[in-house]
Amino acid sequence: MVSNCASAWEGQAEAAWTLGLTSAFINRDSLRNSPDSQTTEPGRSSSIMPAAAMPFSNSHNTLKLRFPAEDEFPDLSGHNNHMAKVLTPELYAELRAKSTPSGFTVDDVIQTGVDNPGHPYIMTVGCVAGDEESYDVFKELFDPIIEDRHGGYKPTDEHKTDLNPDNLQGGDDLDPNYVLSSRVRTGRSIRGFCLPPHCSRGERRAIEKLAVEALSSLDGDLAGRYYALKSMTEAEQQQLIDDHFLFDKPVSPLLLASGMARDWPDARGIWHNDNKTFLVWINEEDHLRVISMQKGGNMKEVFTRFCNGLTQIETLFKSKNYEFMWNPHLGYILTCPSNLGTGLRAGVHIKLPHLGKHEKFPEVLKRLRLQKRGTGGVDTAAVGGVFDVSNADRLGFSEVELVQMVVDGVKLLIEMEQRLEQGQAIDDLMPAQK
Repeated sequence: MVSNCASAWEGQAEAAWTLGLTSAFINRDSLRNSPDSQTTEPGRSSSIMPAAAMPFSNSHNTLKLRFPAEDEFPDLSGHNNHMAKVLTPELYAELRAKSTPSGFTVDDVIQTGVDNPGHPYIMTVGCVAGDEESYDVFKELFDPIIEDRHGGYKPTDEHKTDLNPDNLQGGDDLDPNYVLSSRVRTGRSIRGFCLPPHCSRGERRAIEKLAVEALSSLDGDLAGRYYALKSMTEAEQQQLIDDHFLFDKPVSPLLLASGMARDWPDARGIWHNDNKTFLVWINEEDHLRVISMQKGGNMKEVFTRFCNGLTQIETLFKSKNYEFMWNPHLGYILTCPSNLGTGLRAGVHIKLPHLGKHEKFPEVLKRLRLQKRGTGGVDTAAVGGVFDVSNADRLGFSEVELVQMVVDGVKLLIEMEQRLEQGQAIDDLMPAQK
């Protein structure tokens, strides 16, 4: 089951066969230690304050409180998303007067799920976070959604991280006759800034500036350059989208309703290395979306590049006194609850013309903890028997564990496909539930 805030947008952008892709803000800790809450950059003064430290009064939310909670409670009677399953009139009444330090309210959290009832085949999450504090301030709503979406992940559970590619067993030998391309992606959020549904223009521009400065320091096979959307012509932008290299324009109702598409294309862009095998999307659904990909079945090489690049990026941010949002329970904090933990999606485009038609294919994927999309991403058909197969989990497993599931699972899928090519049964190959 796919449960993603922006699965339609992300799926189209990620799912090509080849998948071809200092600061102007005050560090929160330094702000809290500063007597005047101001800092100065070389050549100019600044008094920008992180939203989380800002004295804030949400007057619009206060006006809503003039009405009884039952008058403000949304009609969720026809909805099919995780938020609608959890939110009750009683819970709404309990949370509606609360807001995060930056002013994000429960109505902001749920609006995308209210405006988008759901999908007949895909249960969407139906909510977003506006800042790091959202997951704590509205934990009575988020915790059961996270537990429901992430296979029973409890509020007391702790997440684990492993970005050491040496711990991955195999993965360098996936049969290229079946595996057309391999990729690994994740997201990262920069602590001290609001998340895309709630950030201001200034925040978004500061994130872009900070990210570009950090990425420009990458060298070797990671060296590359940044391409701002606003500097591209319409034709250049569309060509990159058509080539499945750049994220799509903000046409998804899920993104529009959440506020992530505000001021488009201001401060959005894509950075990639010279070989176009390591990319970073800036200010799309998350502050940063990091992607490693290449043609063929060498997932080990893709994952190694991913880990090395991600580690270098984090080090560069730390050198500028910034860190990524993370906590022991939820792992890396991202906009959509579906991406918490690792935020990692490791996938291959794989030719399975026989297995793809087999009645047991969905059950095989479920047991392997994998999910499938069509050739063009979610909501698309598998053209020529080519599927986008990736890990179903994000939270509660380490990065290495998730990629290992994909590597091991893909090998079994290929073995099953080869059996079916020869007209043989696959019953004895059915895996146990992972």
